[in-house]
Amino acid sequence: MYENNQQPYPVNTLPNSNLALISLIAGILGLTLFPFIASIVAVWAGYQARKETRSVPPKASGDGMATAGIIMGWIGIGLWVVGICCAAIYFIFVVGLIGADAMNF
Repeated sequence: MYENNQQPYPVNTLPNSNLALISLIAGILGLTLFPFIASIVAVWAGYQARKETRSVPPKASGDGMATAGIIMGWIGIGLWVVGICCAAIYFIFVVGLIGADAMNF
């Protein structure tokens, strides 16, 4: 069936990168349970995993998981920053209203 003893799939496949898996899981947790810390871990682990998967020769597979973790991590960090900015604007506005109301008395 296969000429010259060829296999239908590669025999020596690379293992998945543990850092890529950590990045993916931390990215999911960063968007759900642990917003800021897990997002930072996802970004850090994702970039470390991409070093592993894109080295020559590659040491592990899982570049897609690492990229997904990086994207989710940056989204989590961005949402955290936007939330802090919105909270700061809200408190500045409320303090301004209170200050303006106190001057009317």
